[in-house]
Amino acid sequence: MISPPSPDERPRPWLAHYPDYVPRQLTIPDVSLPDLIAGSVARWPDRAALIFYGRRWTYREFWELTGRVAAGLYRDGFRPRDRLALYLPNCPAYPIAFFGALRLGLEVVQVSPLYLGNDLEGLLVDSQPKGIVTLAMLFPHLAALDPSKRPKIAYVARMKEFYPFPKSLFVNLVMRRKGYVTAWPTDPTVREWRQLLATDGPRPAVTIDPARDVAVLQYTGGTTGLPKAAMLSHRNLVANALQCQAWFGIQPPGTGTVLATVPFFHVYGMTVALNFPLVDGATVVMQVRPDLEEALGLIDKYRPTELPGVPALYAGLLKQPTLAQHDIRSIQVCVSGSAPLPREVADAFEAKTGGYLIEGYGLSEASPVTHANPIRGERRAGTIGLPLPLTDHRIVDRESGTRELGPGEEGELAVRGPQVMLGYLGRPEETAAVLRDGWLLTGDIGVLDADGYARIVDRKKDIIDVGGFKVVPREVEELLLQHPAVAEAAVTGVEDPRLGEVVHAFVVRKPGASATEAELIEFVRSKIAHYKAPRRIWFRESLPRTAVLKVLRRELRRQASESLRNPGS
Repeated sequence: MISPPSPDERPRPWLAHYPDYVPRQLTIPDVSLPDLIAGSVARWPDRAALIFYGRRWTYREFWELTGRVAAGLYRDGFRPRDRLALYLPNCPAYPIAFFGALRLGLEVVQVSPLYLGNDLEGLLVDSQPKGIVTLAMLFPHLAALDPSKRPKIAYVARMKEFYPFPKSLFVNLVMRRKGYVTAWPTDPTVREWRQLLATDGPRPAVTIDPARDVAVLQYTGGTTGLPKAAMLSHRNLVANALQCQAWFGIQPPGTGTVLATVPFFHVYGMTVALNFPLVDGATVVMQVRPDLEEALGLIDKYRPTELPGVPALYAGLLKQPTLAQHDIRSIQVCVSGSAPLPREVADAFEAKTGGYLIEGYGLSEASPVTHANPIRGERRAGTIGLPLPLTDHRIVDRESGTRELGPGEEGELAVRGPQVMLGYLGRPEETAAVLRDGWLLTGDIGVLDADGYARIVDRKKDIIDVGGFKVVPREVEELLLQHPAVAEAAVTGVEDPRLGEVVHAFVVRKPGASATEAELIEFVRSKIAHYKAPRRIWFRESLPRTAVLKVLRRELRRQASESLRNPGS
């Protein structure tokens, strides 16, 4: 069991501002994540666990399928601590494969379905999964990789398998017209998803050490550079699910419905839209992609009580021209993460729903949630709120990261708690740089007030946040520099009303070169996820630099913003 630190260890003024329903102390059971979910299965076996466009799975049915997946993986040679990658959007294959793998003691590798080319290859080479689960519509990206850099086994599902009849017939027709895989290669390493679900064989008893065994490898730009895998243990994920339940669970367990528009492959979606709801006995309504008009239709049909999302989702729903035709007042709680939440968006959305829209904060290295404003309590505008139960925070100096600063002083936000990762896969030096005596240095510059409310004021880390997806400038710059016409390149984020930020690049062309903006954008889009590609490219004769020749990204960001505000200047 994990219990809170002794109250006299250090002052925690924020505890006095917890709402009455939030426990000041929280005990985390010494169990694996599947064991925690099994408790929900036993308590609510006949309640709907998953809904996908009209098709339902009860908790009992869902758990039976995860057991079949575990048995099928065991039959195919997987053993505890092997790795299985999930290259999937939100669909039933994700939670079924996710918990099936964990029940066998495997480590799940999270892969964005937006990845292709360099992104996909780099992640698979780094994590070395033994197998991968994906969809026919994504399989061509996997097949395009060098065979030596792909997992040994690929399980491929058709989208039609998840839809109810007769909708499945229409989906199959659409997939065929788009040319996705319909006939399987004779290569024995490529297998059909339904083969896993058909397995009714033995699954060995697996012993999992919750504190030490990795459950998920979550790729992140981290606090210091290029993408790396945060090793999240079973205890990390169990703790964060229960912390979220304590903070966000204002309705009785076994009564909620969550609309999962945020992707499960993102650590925020995995915890807030899947793990926590299943622990709480909620029904998870899955949406493949965050289409706003479709989301309103799902709200009408399924009456969700919870809608986790990012600011762009809430702002987009408010701007939908058909909003007045939909009743969204079933929504009681919305948790906004991954980007700052404008106060006007929160106020307008609450007025439409009658519920609560609160801003939270987290990072992949912390499973991810560390802070949130109270739902029924004092919400302080412009802050990320208070630390969740069992979570401690402080502000430290930027230079050493060891000297604690007082209220009102700016420095780097550091957190500690049972949700903080074990470290980065295969990167001991980078792990040591961000984990100090149990404290995680977040890379964000913040301020605490006297009551313990935290506010983020800047970034220490050089990361661009595109609608909740993180982009490392260096990665895009290195791709641009591969183009024969590019001599120098610098990438920065520029404010965007819908996504928070978008990628802009500044390029110095080689003498005599004539590459166009469209050509360079397409060059990048062909190699990495589209959201990482520059929205605009600005050509310059030179780049502004410091005395030690470091590119002045803030100056470039200012120039881009000024040019967009005054396009004729």
